[in-house]
Amino acid sequence: MTRRVTRPALRAAAFGVAALLALGACSSGGGGGGSTASTAGGLEGQPAEGGVVQVLQNADFSYLDPAKGWDGGVNNFYRLVYRTLTTPASGSAEDPNEIVPDLATDTGTVSDDGLTWTFTLKDGLKFDDGTPITSAEVKFGVSRAWDPEIGIGSPYAKQVIDAPEDYEGPYKSGDLKTIETPDDTTIVFHLKAPFPDFPAVASQPNFAPFPVGSGAGDEFLNDLVASGPYTLDEYTPGSVIKLVRNENWDAATDEVRTAKPDGWNFQLGLDPATIDERLLAGQGTDVNAIGGNLQPATLARLQDPKYKDRLVDWPGVCTTYMGLNTTKKPFDDVKVRQAISYAVDKAAVQNGTGGTMLADIASTTIPQSVAGFKDFDLYPSEGNTGDVDKAKELLAEAGYADGFEMTLDMRTQPKLQAQAEAVQQSLSRVGIKVTFNPIDTSKFYETIGTPKLQNDAAITGWCPDWASSASTVIPPLFDGRRITDKGNSNLAQIDDPAINSAIDDALAVTDPTAANEAWGNLDEQVLTEAPIVPLLVEKVVLLPGENVTGVYSSPGVATGGLDYTGVGLKDPSKG
Repeated sequence: MTRRVTRPALRAAAFGVAALLALGACSSGGGGGGSTASTAGGLEGQPAEGGVVQVLQNADFSYLDPAKGWDGGVNNFYRLVYRTLTTPASGSAEDPNEIVPDLATDTGTVSDDGLTWTFTLKDGLKFDDGTPITSAEVKFGVSRAWDPEIGIGSPYAKQVIDAPEDYEGPYKSGDLKTIETPDDTTIVFHLKAPFPDFPAVASQPNFAPFPVGSGAGDEFLNDLVASGPYTLDEYTPGSVIKLVRNENWDAATDEVRTAKPDGWNFQLGLDPATIDERLLAGQGTDVNAIGGNLQPATLARLQDPKYKDRLVDWPGVCTTYMGLNTTKKPFDDVKVRQAISYAVDKAAVQNGTGGTMLADIASTTIPQSVAGFKDFDLYPSEGNTGDVDKAKELLAEAGYADGFEMTLDMRTQPKLQAQAEAVQQSLSRVGIKVTFNPIDTSKFYETIGTPKLQNDAAITGWCPDWASSASTVIPPLFDGRRITDKGNSNLAQIDDPAINSAIDDALAVTDPTAANEAWGNLDEQVLTEAPIVPLLVEKVVLLPGENVTGVYSSPGVATGGLDYTGVGLKDPSKG
């Protein structure tokens, strides 16, 4: 006997804010509640048909292939060109935290034992070349997640779907029998253990369908096979991505994407300050432009009343943190890690990020906006400036009274460099000399997610992948059994049996209230070991062009909080 999971069953509890910054290796956050639309006047609403949206962007996307990419910015891009069995609701939805059907007719049917999930595909689904999308193509797309070279993106499919231990994807191991396709419209997943949030797993980027046999090696490095409303027209890595309409996308099958623009033009590799200047000026095609978070140096100029109707100001839900590599000395010593937690001047990191307008200081891994948050601070200091005396005391106990040298992986962007410099200056007060290893943003997550390439520490971020619980925060970051050779999200590489066991216990809790309490307590247990230093929860401040509309925040995707699926132009003839 089976039971059908309705949409309300996937709504999360008590969520007051929803905005996403492209920080982490994942995409979404939240905790339930009502709509979180733009606070800017004149930007909400239904776009007109036509025109081209311009996206001004500092860095290229990590990967066009959704089996590889998983960082916040690219996940939003994926929604324009790919579809999955389910998907986060649009930012303009009554409940933008909800997981809704996409390729599937509903959010799935689960067996009584919780081990089998069945989905039925909608009629009329096609790839951009007109080829029908059947259950076989969905299965093939999902099975690519097990390929050790390609499947370095979202880990959830591999973690919850049953598969042989030696299975390495369709190119190397062939058919995955634990995903069944009894007919062209039915797909059945067999799980390792019950996982009530499986409809949210089915919304992950690597659930996008692909033609059987396609995508091996580097085939999708500069190309893609679209199932969404847009397809690739031009791609020059690091420079430009142009999307045009996918004429074989049927709007009648898609309740989420409005797809009003005729196309999208992503201008890549732009200096962040240049992006801000272009958005402020709003000349030519920039009236149709959107960008990421504004730079701290730009904030004072936003006081001009002429920007009032364009300014978007959203709270954030992603945690910026510094991961400490516990496999390297002296970070294998908990006292050293605790000393660093005391020594970091979080107020200086906040100031480097743009001050209180752009960031709140964090002391926990789980942000306040996510179900399971517990309020605690294990390493307090006056004014959040760091406790130098306590840090020196712990370093002396660990045998490092004179400090040591360490290498910090960082992204080559001004704001992120300012964060790293604040950490560097903080730690110099206790004798720790920090050297930077700058990494291009488009390769940053791949690099730090490859353990053999990691240095001593890295500043990065994490956004929960769906709204229902902190199960998308604690396990990916701290479960030692999930450490992988590529696409690793446990940057601390901590493998603590007590933490692993507590994660299993929390995942087994079926009562939401009790589960939330368990995750909050586990967050505190983990941070006692200090594998990371929580730094900030970054906010979102955007300035879309004056002709842009359909601007809404979505907790299900991450690109500065802006959900691309509803964006369009007021007057397509402008620009």
